[in-house]
Amino acid sequence: MSDQLKGIRVIELAGIGPAPYAGQLLAEMGAEVIVINRPGSFVPTIDSRGKKSIIVDIKKPEGISIVLELCKTASVIIEGLRPGVTERLGLGPKVCHDINPKIIYGRMTGWGQTGPWANMAGHDINYISITGALNAIGVEGQVPSPPLNLIGDYGGGTMFLIMGILASLLKAQKTGVGEIVDAAIIDGTTSMMGIVHSLHSLGQWTNKRQSNLLDGSMPFYRCYETKDHKYMAVGCLEPKFFNIMLSCLNIDKVSFGPQHDKVLWAKQNKTLEDLFFMKTRDEWSIIFNDTDACVTPVLSYTEAASHPQNVNRSNLIDIDGVIQTGPAPRFTNSDSNIDFSISKSGADARSILKEIGYNESLIDDLASQLIVYLNE
Repeated sequence: MSDQLKGIRVIELAGIGPAPYAGQLLAEMGAEVIVINRPGSFVPTIDSRGKKSIIVDIKKPEGISIVLELCKTASVIIEGLRPGVTERLGLGPKVCHDINPKIIYGRMTGWGQTGPWANMAGHDINYISITGALNAIGVEGQVPSPPLNLIGDYGGGTMFLIMGILASLLKAQKTGVGEIVDAAIIDGTTSMMGIVHSLHSLGQWTNKRQSNLLDGSMPFYRCYETKDHKYMAVGCLEPKFFNIMLSCLNIDKVSFGPQHDKVLWAKQNKTLEDLFFMKTRDEWSIIFNDTDACVTPVLSYTEAASHPQNVNRSNLIDIDGVIQTGPAPRFTNSDSNIDFSISKSGADARSILKEIGYNESLIDDLASQLIVYLNE
């Protein structure tokens, strides 16, 4: 692990999506992350790696007491439940701050802690639907295309939660006062849409898909199908890069016409569509390799593992036959030895409880009452 967050203990109430991913990234930066799993089925995934795990029945008072004891020793607690749930359990921000005034209480939701939809169910596609992001993506005249869950869950959610936690940790170091981080996916996604609102105010962006700078309308910023029915991504926004692309394609600059003449875009699109369809993706990749044309192959996520740039950066690593992602960001002056092991649910229960003062007899008693589960 990196040592950036060495000495920081994070308590993570188990969930799915953006909150566990935040815990994963904090663990990779050196934090000790303890996941409070609930009894029942648990499928370990990559966002469990590098973490410790304890299974606690937090519907029982004794289970809540265990979590609060852990919070006394922690710098951060993360939860991704609906507003008011942790309060009803007895694990809300006030209770946690009463026992540990410096703790950072990170709350991850889709709609936020307030508002008429705060307690309504939803998923990534729903959250980005009301921000304008979903409507802006896809082919004009067709239904909007869900961009996986990268924009909402992980972009507008995880990254803003982590930013809030890290900023609050700095504040707590200075003041001794903790914070409640209300990270809502709709807030973060709206923040990332700032450039769209800014360009709209200048008359340079419209609500119509495929009619704007970065949404596939322009010949120099879109994807083209190749002979083998794969794709090349073209992103030569700057004139010098645009001219390099034309040169690699053996296109006469004068006959092709100016880059920013909208009247010519339909014709230029057709010319490039026909050209790119004449060769396979890999043939075009060789032609454009190591140039500044900003033209690159569109790879599947399985193909990405063998791309030379990803290999050099160790972005995708084969661990016992399973592809895992590498660390991000990198720290030049710190060691970065990622623990790629996927935590086994409840495997660390005994050691965690002993560390906060529970003796062997009490631990066994808690296990017999199904308050904690020993998965040893």
